[in-house]
Amino acid sequence: MVSSAAPVVRDARNDDVVAICRFGEAHIRPHYAPLIGAAAADEQVRRWWNDTHIGAAVAESLVVIAEADGQLVGVGQRGRRGADHVVYKLYVHPQHRSRGLGPQLIDALARQLPANVDRLYIEHFVANERAGTFYEREGFTGQRIEPSSTGNPALGVVWRARHLAPSAQASWELTACPRAGDAPSRASPARSMKT
Repeated sequence: MVSSAAPVVRDARNDDVVAICRFGEAHIRPHYAPLIGAAAADEQVRRWWNDTHIGAAVAESLVVIAEADGQLVGVGQRGRRGADHVVYKLYVHPQHRSRGLGPQLIDALARQLPANVDRLYIEHFVANERAGTFYEREGFTGQRIEPSSTGNPALGVVWRARHLAPSAQASWELTACPRAGDAPSRASPARSMKT
């Protein structure tokens, strides 16, 4: 599945739903079974990677994908938990990992957020230490761990947050007066770019 083309990250469309579900079927069980057990991995696919759930998230513009040579190689999905904006899915095809695609998916999800959002949350299972290391490297700091209702410590959920750079908001700067006695004039807005 390694492609010679650089992956393109874009918002998911309705016609991507089937491919996203297939991606989940192909990659979520093998990824999670060694970490949380086969039954819990199966439940993740049944509950979160079905047409109904994925279709609703895509319809609400909450999903981004990465494609290379017409193949789906990454998925990111955000949502809300109360007032908080949360990344709930971030998966990259195993043969496309460690190439910068994960950060691109996070950035694409962050760009979808309203301008006044200053923090993005992400959650992952305690057992998914690789994810924890990745999210720390991407600036997400640990906030809390929610124990699993099953009592299985591997199924505990680690919550992390990252402060977002201010969005591109206009700020007016005053220009210097060209002559004594002239009133200052407004310059064109200076824009800050999200990094």
